[in-house]
Amino acid sequence: MHVHTLGWIGLAAIVLTLITIDFVGHTRKSHAPSLKEAAIWSGFYIFLAASFGVMVWAIYGSHYAAQYYAGWLTEWSLSVDNLFVFIIILGAFRVPREYQQKALLFGIATALILRLIFILLGAALIEHFSWVFYFFGAFLLWTAYSQAKESGGSEEDDEYEENQFTRIIRKVLPTTDGFVGDKLFHRVNHRTYVTPLFIAIIALGSADIMFAFDSIPAIFGLTQEPYLVFAANAFALLGLRQLFFLIDGLLERLIYLNYGLAIILGFIGLKLINHALHHNEIPFINGGHPITAIPEPSTMLSLGVIVVTLVLTAVTSLLATRGQDQVTKA
Repeated sequence: MHVHTLGWIGLAAIVLTLITIDFVGHTRKSHAPSLKEAAIWSGFYIFLAASFGVMVWAIYGSHYAAQYYAGWLTEWSLSVDNLFVFIIILGAFRVPREYQQKALLFGIATALILRLIFILLGAALIEHFSWVFYFFGAFLLWTAYSQAKESGGSEEDDEYEENQFTRIIRKVLPTTDGFVGDKLFHRVNHRTYVTPLFIAIIALGSADIMFAFDSIPAIFGLTQEPYLVFAANAFALLGLRQLFFLIDGLLERLIYLNYGLAIILGFIGLKLINHALHHNEIPFINGGHPITAIPEPSTMLSLGVIVVTLVLTAVTSLLATRGQDQVTKA
């Protein structure tokens, strides 16, 4: 897949335009989005992501479009899981709801920059070291196992613990005792302080580093095209802020989400290892010769597995919690 420079410029222009609209139009006046506003904008971002896939189909063909859609759905589902952590972080810092939109926007903008760095590093590794697929695959299998062990929705019962980077920020930079409106910095007596909102944004952005360790290997298991990888990540992250306000109450009912993600990550992990075996060059594995006994699953099969898993996860979760609600009411 050869992407012209104009293709990268166009994608960058779309991402920067959307971020600018968010900063200028949505967070200029701090407010908690209504359910209607969150639903409209979430629908817009989903439509935009789907339309980009149609454009990929028209220019590069259905094969690459299917790779993009599989990658975007995977990134989107992992992002939904990450919302649990965002809720914990915002709650731990006691960020008022009217300021949460600004915190999420800055955190997501930071995450986009970090994801781009990870994607470029991942693409360079894959190009020069084919054995990295073994590492990615094994890591995803371990992540799938960890996901399967978790109890659905348990993240909300956990307490957030600041990571080392956030604790260093607190120690190095003087911090105000409380929030100062939606300011990130506050100057008093010729001295500049950071606010708890700034620390919360740092926490959200640094937490995404851990999320990237799951999502980047996962999407490289579906496509090795950096253009598609970044596009899928960008569209999944850009709609995350409004999705947060739309489904933060619904997250409690997605009790089987961890099992669905475990299936998806496990499938992609096995797919990566099988791909590595097909291009094997490691001397102590089959004498350095490829192993092609198991056919590699097609992109359409991968897309089908992801879609079916997500649908079954959502339906079974909602049906199970509806039954629990009825028992509780009775």
